[in-house]
Amino acid sequence: MKNAYRAFRQYSCQFRKNWLEYLILFGGLDILNQFLVIPFFRWITTFVLQAGEIPFISYQNIVIILTHHPLVVVSLLIELICLMVIIYGEFMLLLTGFREIGLPEFSWRRMFRQTKETLSLLNFGSLILLLGYFLLIIPFADIIFRTPLLAKIQVPQFIVDYLTRNAWLIGGLTLFYLLMTMIGIRLILTMPLMAYQHLRLRAAMSQSWQMTSKLRWLKFLIQIVLMTIIVGSITVVFYLMIYILQVVLDLLPGKLSLITAIFNLSILQLGGEVLAVWAGTIILLVVVNPLTSISELATTPEHPSRGLLTSFMLVFLVIGLATLANNTFYMMGTGIKRPITISHRGVTEKNGVQNTIPAMEKTSKLKPDYIEMDLHETKDHRFVVMHDENLKDLTGVNKTPHELTLKQLTRLTARENGYHAKVASFDQYLAAAEKYHQKLLIEIKTTPHDSKQMLQNFNRRYGKRILQDHDQVHSLDYSAVTKLKNINPRLTVLYIQPYNLGNPQGVADGFSMEYSTLNQDFITQAQWQHKPVYAWTVNDTDLMKQTMYNHANGIITDDLGELNAAIKDFTGKQSYANRILNYIIVVPTSGGIEP
Repeated sequence: MKNAYRAFRQYSCQFRKNWLEYLILFGGLDILNQFLVIPFFRWITTFVLQAGEIPFISYQNIVIILTHHPLVVVSLLIELICLMVIIYGEFMLLLTGFREIGLPEFSWRRMFRQTKETLSLLNFGSLILLLGYFLLIIPFADIIFRTPLLAKIQVPQFIVDYLTRNAWLIGGLTLFYLLMTMIGIRLILTMPLMAYQHLRLRAAMSQSWQMTSKLRWLKFLIQIVLMTIIVGSITVVFYLMIYILQVVLDLLPGKLSLITAIFNLSILQLGGEVLAVWAGTIILLVVVNPLTSISELATTPEHPSRGLLTSFMLVFLVIGLATLANNTFYMMGTGIKRPITISHRGVTEKNGVQNTIPAMEKTSKLKPDYIEMDLHETKDHRFVVMHDENLKDLTGVNKTPHELTLKQLTRLTARENGYHAKVASFDQYLAAAEKYHQKLLIEIKTTPHDSKQMLQNFNRRYGKRILQDHDQVHSLDYSAVTKLKNINPRLTVLYIQPYNLGNPQGVADGFSMEYSTLNQDFITQAQWQHKPVYAWTVNDTDLMKQTMYNHANGIITDDLGELNAAIKDFTGKQSYANRILNYIIVVPTSGGIEP
């Protein structure tokens, strides 16, 4: 512990000597990624998909894309290669900067030139290895190699939830992550070796493996963890001080407390970014320490040129003014609107069996704006309210809905959460919803066994009632969305997206997006097109508030009580100190500046 503290003080001293250079290096990369690289690649992806008349990439159309759209596949592969080269270049720039900053003859021009030279270490054969390496270090992307490009690559939460449903899957997933972490630590010196010793990728990986052999990798990991705890604790203290200060300033009369709150939140955001750069600098110095000597660095560093400093300050000023305006709206309570509340599968807090009428009747008493429920086509081309493609989990019958008639299905009893209820037809469910004046968000489930006229039958039987009841429809199958819109353009039909890859597009009237990959940029662009965005399935209070901060139009949840409380706390009348506290808790402060 003493050694870790001593190293922490040494690295902190290095940061103090060259704080401006580190801030420009880290901040410049963040700004470049958030406002140029990421939007550009999102635009390119959208353009390529539009050119191939492909609205979205999902598991349902991936085979069709691979077999029928070779130009799209080639274009996306080229885009992936370009993205990997850019990420590699950013790493090289970051690592080269760490070695060069503070040297007596340090110059930004030479740092860029040396970074450019490292690009010659790549060849086509090493790109596959590079992709694998990036996948290995993703768990460290926001701790050590702090770049928004890697930090945005993540597994959607609904997949993680699926993989953690039983002990075998949990054990396998845990083992996988432990193995990935260990291998990632063993290969963590690969990029520094390429930057400092100009080794090619394969040779650098081999040497990194040797340098972290035996128990060295464990010592390495302990140092990183200790440094992360230290800088994390200091960051928490900083945020707590700002909050406590505002608690006192809220006692000021008139608008003085509002002015101080706007100022304090802006200081918190600026300080949070500086602290993130400081933390990233210290932890990265831990990584590169075996390959470079801090003692060789100059005590009187050469500061950046006037032109570079002026450019950086102008960009920072523009961002600061935009942040100040946003903070003013946030503190005044005019920037956050109440989202539409949607009960997932018609239950809340496990108050019944999903997609059954008794659960819907109880849930409707909590006044959700919509109750989300699921439909499958039956053997006799009717519609049953059911989520799963197999009935076994809820009814004990190892059959699929298309194997049974509606009459056979409605005789079954579903059991869940200590309750039991009859499986409902859509006619029964819709009638009960109309009785309670409850609007529905109807998810149409599709399978290869559905009849060709399924959507026509659905619209013929229920289209007018859905319009009269102001219900909405959504589906994970984009072809179902387009066909239903063609059949009945008046219906409000949303597309369910499990992953956020490109910009919002297509004929859908809105989007239901899995929350873990949903961001403010997608929401804003969709709303510019007057298309709502619903986040699913959000069951954590902090995530609910974060979704509201990002201005999502609606939130689909399994816990309406918690959502209603979160809405009241986040959008209702509250002290400025509590608004700052809400910001600290729910808004990510790592991974760069939010656009």
